Amino acid sequence: MVQVTTDIPVVPPAQRGYWSGVLSRLMRDPVAMICAVILAALVLSAVFAPWLGLADPYQGSMIARLSAPGTPGHLLGTDEQGRDMLSRLIYGGRLTLFIGLMPVVLAFFIGGTLGIIAGYVGGITNTIIMRVVDVFFAFPSVLLAIAISGALGAGVLNSLVSLTIVFIPPVTRVAEAVTSGVRSLDYIDAARASGANALTVIRVHVIGNVLSPIFVYATSLTSVCMILAAGLSFLGIGVRPPEPEWGLMLNTLRSAIYVNPWLAALPGVMIFATSLCLNLLSDGLRSAMNVRD
Repeated sequence: MVQVTTDIPVVPPAQRGYWSGVLSRLMRDPVAMICAVILAALVLSAVFAPWLGLADPYQGSMIARLSAPGTPGHLLGTDEQGRDMLSRLIYGGRLTLFIGLMPVVLAFFIGGTLGIIAGYVGGITNTIIMRVVDVFFAFPSVLLAIAISGALGAGVLNSLVSLTIVFIPPVTRVAEAVTSGVRSLDYIDAARASGANALTVIRVHVIGNVLSPIFVYATSLTSVCMILAAGLSFLGIGVRPPEPEWGLMLNTLRSAIYVNPWLAALPGVMIFATSLCLNLLSDGLRSAMNVRD
């Protein structure tokens, strides 16, 4: 008798990539997803502001100055020069988010590169890079940003330069620490023994294993950078008037705090809400990228 087997071979499920798993875990975090939606709405409204049919953020009216929220034609009222607050808040998100994110991006690439080189090469190279970094750590980040911006002068470009210089040292230190831990592992020794040069080892074996902690740490700096950028504008050494920027708006509306406190609070609320969402999203991303958890 011939036996007919009906067993169906079991095909193992396809293995998901690392970033697919990160995205899947992140999407299961409701707090992180809510913050991501809010930030996406802020970014999209800032990018597409010219097509939203908003009032001119630079055109004011002394007759309509300091109008309360809910005034016909001005949903969130007007500022001290009669300019529409809703329009200025949305357009102000352009500069605030740009100055808050771009220095972290630049610091991620520059500081990450310096830290990986210092951690992998070691020796005199590590000593030179890390001692220079320690010099910047001798100053509080806020005072260092104020000092550099004060020396360079007000302006968007100078704010970007000063904040980038402030955030390069911490990213470099984190990159150097994680690279030093990876450098002595067996697969790195095996790559060296196979004849691979230092650049190949770093590109193929080191970067993939140290990129995640450096990236997570850099994302945690975005809210701090945005607050520092707004603080520089508030002090008058950041964005120049009449550009709409949340920190600058907070400064110019100080005189209206006793007349119409809701108007004076709006830029501060935007700064607080955005920085909070960035922090919570960064926490969610860190948890999602921690595979062991």
